[in-house]
Amino acid sequence: MNNLLEIKNVTKKYGDFTALNNVSLNIPKGSVYGLLGPNGAGKTSLIRIINQITMPDTGSVFLDGEVLAPHHIEQIGYLPEERGLYKSMKVGEQALYLAQLKGLSKSEAKKRLKYWFEKFDIAAWWDKKIEELSKGMAQKVQFIVTVMHNPKLLIFDEPFSGFDPINAQLIAKEILQLREQGATIIFSTHRMESVEEMCDEIALIDKSNKILDGKLDDIKRQFKTHTFQVGLHTKNQTEVLSNLKENFEVQPANFKLLNDSLTLNVKLTAGNSANDLLSFLTSNGEVQHFVELIPSANDIFIQAIQKNS
Repeated sequence: MNNLLEIKNVTKKYGDFTALNNVSLNIPKGSVYGLLGPNGAGKTSLIRIINQITMPDTGSVFLDGEVLAPHHIEQIGYLPEERGLYKSMKVGEQALYLAQLKGLSKSEAKKRLKYWFEKFDIAAWWDKKIEELSKGMAQKVQFIVTVMHNPKLLIFDEPFSGFDPINAQLIAKEILQLREQGATIIFSTHRMESVEEMCDEIALIDKSNKILDGKLDDIKRQFKTHTFQVGLHTKNQTEVLSNLKENFEVQPANFKLLNDSLTLNVKLTAGNSANDLLSFLTSNGEVQHFVELIPSANDIFIQAIQKNS
């Protein structure tokens, strides 16, 4: 079986409000799966269902081929956006308690916690209370208690909240390493640069409905506009620009080159290829820049949400 998690036709209502409307997702084993959407789209409701905090009104959830059941909670690690550590408890005491809730013996929990605390260079925090830590420091502890029982499925909801760039990169590296070790990861965030860096596949939920899903590279191909960013050094800018507009859609471009070059965004029209454009440019000057504009995850997010509106 290639999918670790299968969500089939899940609907969830709260009174007259529909939080999820017939949503289906397939999350492949060993992937980082981006669960995206605006605030209030339904992402949190779905995450709560996967964690069995609430149940769907209709539809089914399968984990590794089995209907999701209470015993599966030991195979899931969940880092919520709103962190849940007890502020008055000591770090080590709390981490041991949470590890045992996930099925680890006390001795095994101590062994694993020692590994992670040394890895993150936080062994000195063991006897500190959570309330004594900065938000970023507490985030590291929360991350450790989420992953230390080696779950099959990890769910990270805004995992970089509260981290400075250096520690955010550290956590990103650890998440990718967990994937390499076999974990399947659901990654929910509004940071589209992190989606670009980390996600293999994405799903976009808006107004309780799934409006987009698939491999990120395939989705980018769907949103391509066949537009190229062009920099051309030529003595006849006015003439070249006029001739270019006869065969292509041309717009000014906002990027800089080191000399006085013609900088444009050029969109292919019907019957024209990238080679046709490049041939025209090389015959009319020195090509200094020629790059296809690939839509970013942020571009796709905005376009898909606007279209759905």
